[in-house]
Parts: sequence; C-alpha cells; structure tokens
Amino acid sequence: MIGRINGFLLEKHPPWVVVDVHGVGYELEASMNTLVALPAVGESVSMYTHLTIRDDAHLLYGFGREQERALFRALIKVNGVGPKLALAILSGMDEAAFMRCVRDDDSKALTKLPGVGKKTAERLIIEMRDRFPEWGNAADAPLALEAANGEPAPRDSLADAEAALVSLGYKLTEASKMLADINPKQSTEAIIKAALTKRMTG
Repeated sequence: MIGRINGFLLEKHPPWVVVDVHGVGYELEASMNTLVALPAVGESVSMYTHLTIRDDAHLLYGFGREQERALFRALIKVNGVGPKLALAILSGMDEAAFMRCVRDDDSKALTKLPGVGKKTAERLIIEMRDRFPEWGNAADAPLALEAANGEPAPRDSLADAEAALVSLGYKLTEASKMLADINPKQSTEAIIKAALTKRMTG
C-alpha cells in the first residue's frame, strides 16, 4: 500500500495531479480542497495517499490532510458510495462541515453535492454517525501544502474548471451556472473552489 509520497509537483489538471518521486511520475486524483492548497508546479509537495486496485486499473488518490484521507476511507465503506462520489463530497465541503451535517442531521446540505440524493444523504448521516475516527479537537494542519497563489489563470481556465466540475458529477448546464459571475483571473483551482462554495451557499 502506498500511504504517502514526497516529491515535486509536475502537473495540475484538476482533479488530477502528477507528482515526480525520484524520476517516477505518480498520477493522483484529489479533492478540490486539496488541489486549491497545492503549491505551484515545480515546487515540492507531500501528500497522504490511498491506493485502490481494480481489475482494470490501479488508482491513487491524494490528500493534503490525514483527516481528509480518513474521512475518504470511511465514506467509501458506506453502501453505494465509491471513490468518485467520496471525492465529490470532499470537494464540496471539508471534514468539519461534513461532520456538522451528520451531527445536525442536515441532509439538505448534503443533497447540494453531485450524486447525493435525499436517500443517499440520509444513508450517509445514519451510517457515518458511528464511523468517524476519534479525531478529537486537535487541529490537523495541511502537510507541506501552501495556499494557492493569486496569479492570473490562463485563458482556458474556465473551460478547465468546467471540465473538472463535470468530472465530479455535476451536469454541464449545472457546472456552467456555477461558474457564472466567477472572477476568471484566478487559478483554475481557485475558480473551482469558488464555484463549489457558491453552490453550497446558494
């Protein structure tokens, strides 16, 4: 099992990143919360990982926080929740927000996430109540991640953001609506995060 990697960030194509570890490029899929916090391409990065082995592929998922990985692993144990839906959930809200939804029986907030209908939201609340690891109240700081820079994004950043939102499970028309009125002069990751925040608070 690959549990953690340290190397240099080679590429960022949300929701995918490539990390160079001693000449080997590891392709990881990550939540938007992790992607927004990643340093610039070419800088060093350290990420927690989860490896999923299928008949047709070996898939590696990357996380900036050990707590985020713990929640991901708990989510994929819930009936009907696979890695794709788990990442969509973690992209739409952080661990603390998800825990609040479970503790407050807030299924309405969960249904704003792609792929989460009323029944799935209710199942998540019921099944996750007893699945939270004992995280306590200690802060779990991001591991070797930095805030996304505010450099102007390339001209196709909105298109990249739209593609990333669709990959998370949002319909194309829904993704376009989420990106309306978002400042395009940001990194693709920042645009995606702003769109997700707009969706959850709208």
